[in-house]
This record gives sequence, C-alpha cells and structure tokens, in this order.
Amino acid sequence: MMELILVLLFAAHAYGCGISAYDPDRNRVVNGVDARRYSWPWQVSLQYRSGFTYRHTCGGTLLSVDWVLTAAHCIGSRTYYVVAAEYDLEMKDGFEQIIPVGKVIVHPQWDASCLSCGNDIAMIKLASPARLSEKVMLACLPKSGEIVPHDHPCYITGWGRLYTGGPIASKLQQALLPVVEHSVCSSSSWWGSTVKLTMICAGGDIRSGCHGDSGGPLMCRGVDRKWYVQGVTSFVSSLGCNTLKKPTVFTRTSSFSKWIHDTMMQH
Repeated sequence: MMELILVLLFAAHAYGCGISAYDPDRNRVVNGVDARRYSWPWQVSLQYRSGFTYRHTCGGTLLSVDWVLTAAHCIGSRTYYVVAAEYDLEMKDGFEQIIPVGKVIVHPQWDASCLSCGNDIAMIKLASPARLSEKVMLACLPKSGEIVPHDHPCYITGWGRLYTGGPIASKLQQALLPVVEHSVCSSSSWWGSTVKLTMICAGGDIRSGCHGDSGGPLMCRGVDRKWYVQGVTSFVSSLGCNTLKKPTVFTRTSSFSKWIHDTMMQH
C-alpha cells in the first residue's frame, strides 16, 4: 500500500496542476465552441447508469488522482461513473478512463430545496485512482478567500445544452466568460440578493453555461500561467441560459478551500 501511495504522489508531482499539454485554443470565443481535444485535461464527465448504458449528467474537475470536485445538486441516489479523458460523448477514442464512484461527500449546509442559498458543492472520491497523463491532469485550487477581479477572462467548459431547450453537446465545449464582480452581479438590475458572497458570476451576454454544464469548472489562469478552478457551475436564469445581465452563477471555490482540504484529508 505504501508503495502505491508513493507512486501516486510521484505521478501527481510529475504532472503538477493547472498545466495542459494541449494548450486551449483561446482565440475562439464567440458563444460556445468545440474545445481543442484534451486541452482541459482536468474536466470529467459525471455519468449515471440508465439501464445497460451510462448517460452524462454533470461535469466535474479532477483535483487529485482520487478526488473530483462537482456541484451538490448533481448528486442523487443513482449509480455513477466518472469518465476522465472524455471528449466526444458519442464516440470512444480509447483514452477514456471510466472510474466507478467510491464515495460522495455533499457540503453539510447544502439545501436541495434552495439552490440559490449556496453551498452547492460536493466532492467525489473515486473507487480507484485516475491515471495521470498528458490527457488527464489536475486543476489547481485557488488560495482560500481569493477574489478574481472584475472582467478577468475565465472559461467555462462542459457538455451542456447548446442553447436553452436544445440538445446537450456531443463534443466538449468551451466559452470565454469574463468575471462579473459581486457588487455588479448583486445589483438590482442583475441578480440582486440571489447572489451571495460565496458565489462568483461570469458572463452575462450571449455566452453562458447551460443545463448539463452543472458541476463543471470555471477555469481562470493565474499570474503563474497555471489554470485554477475558481468556480463550480451552479445555476443560470429560469428565463434562459444566456439571458442578458443574468450571468452564469458558480460556487466560489475559494470560499470552500478549507472544507475541500479537510474532506480530502479525512476520507
């Protein structure tokens, strides 16, 4: 067992966090576009069993070889798999890692009847560790309490619906979502008091998350050039995914740094 732990630690150290071997194409920013294959190597697909098949339901972010960050509202009583190195949901290329879920820890203050109350965050412990490679890497966690500045360019990724009421995407999508600072997002003409300090807003124009993106990351590049998961996709407006001045709302990861760390250490 100790030898296995040492091997896993060496692998994590060798690849580090927040570095992609396939640099994301950040010039394609009009609405959502197909992401470059494997350019977001920490992105996973959370899938549930339906009969003899598994279907995509939410996104997630690989934080370590055996822990995935996702949204609490993505979790139910179903049987789940996590798929790393996923790109096209309708086609397998042989690099996918299908990993059963071992344990799910939902934030203790999550209230399923009140999505906008916050604490929409959960941790998934994998039944077996992911194998790190150029196609499967770890995202970096931000420092506790870190605030991303207004208009900072961040990216949402996922297989969510291509438009309100439309089909989910087959290929992994990405979209540039500039951050909207809390004072703006919580103003009366935007989200108002619905948005809490433990949330982060991004977008607010034609680009947004949509159903199926839930649980996936809002990735922002730091001054060290590494990618940090600053948000967990939580909700959009009931008026439509890309409603003006109703940006996508994410759980602010930096507000839950201690809980994430404690969860990974204690389970």
